[in-house]
Amino acid sequence: MIELPRSFADEIVEHARQERPNEACGLIAAKEGVPVRLIRMRNADQSPVTFRLDPKEQLRAFDEMDEQGWDLFAIYHSHTQTDAYPSPTDRRLAFYPEAAYLIVSLADPDGPVIRGFRILDHEVTEEDVRVG
Repeated sequence: MIELPRSFADEIVEHARQERPNEACGLIAAKEGVPVRLIRMRNADQSPVTFRLDPKEQLRAFDEMDEQGWDLFAIYHSHTQTDAYPSPTDRRLAFYPEAAYLIVSLADPDGPVIRGFRILDHEVTEEDVRVG
């Protein structure tokens, strides 16, 4: 189960809408398994079908997490036209098995969907996302 504060879920959806038609992306840091900070990132690909965290922003975010004693809780991104399910590219580039992967789909702009996954060795396992 991936527990996500309502404010974080709302911000992920808002970020996805703002970046459309390109995919949005970012990180969520946690303290003792509880999400404490959402970090919006620039999609270095600037693409409607792929994302890549901006390397400089990613380094700054990881440095901040280290300084604060936070862990990487989740990596999120949006799918602007497709289902919230990891694409082959998402699976190939899932380098953080300890993190959840959250995908928000804007295929139905009036009904965004957030789903959560674990990806290990390109294998996808879906986890329920509870927003509260």
